[in-house]
Amino acid sequence: MFYQIIRPIARSIVWVLNGHLHVHHKERIPEGNYILVAPHRTWWEPILFALAASPMEFMFMAKIELFKNPILAFILRHAHAFPVDRQHPGPSVLKIPVKGLKEGEKSLIIFPSGTRHSSELKGGALVIAKLSKKPLLPVVYQGPLTFSGLLKRKGLEVCIGEPIYLDPKVKLTKENEAIIYQQLEDAWAKLDREQNPDFKYIPK
Repeated sequence: MFYQIIRPIARSIVWVLNGHLHVHHKERIPEGNYILVAPHRTWWEPILFALAASPMEFMFMAKIELFKNPILAFILRHAHAFPVDRQHPGPSVLKIPVKGLKEGEKSLIIFPSGTRHSSELKGGALVIAKLSKKPLLPVVYQGPLTFSGLLKRKGLEVCIGEPIYLDPKVKLTKENEAIIYQQLEDAWAKLDREQNPDFKYIPK
């Protein structure tokens, strides 16, 4: 219920601040729930992705330090966030999202190639997909990367790719993980070219 309340509030805030959220190829979203995977380009991407794929509700990881504030912890937990210690990720980093995905009501947003995650979390994206038997949905964001750019009302572009289904018979060896991650990298590059071939991501 809380998630359903804050989603229109978030949508209104994005509209007031920018007013130009454009979602491309929403028809590619698969039936049922899935794992939305994207390169991490700015901190507000989870909000935009969750709005773009509405009415699906999403789980997402948040650094454990944010849960030290009781008010923020209440908001995060009711927004389907779960805490992750990025320096020492434990079993919960896999168990919580796998359980949630298997229940079938919520999808997961994860940034497997993001520099803000450890190597364990990067590898965890594929393990989660394997254990939950859910597809990976590649998505990219193109748009302002700073808050000042957001306020200049430059377009917020979310482009959705074709889902990637892991073969349940394939073991997640280092070699196979590398192959699947290359599929993801290729899918993101294709989406960037599809949306705007002149787009260049420059980390801030």
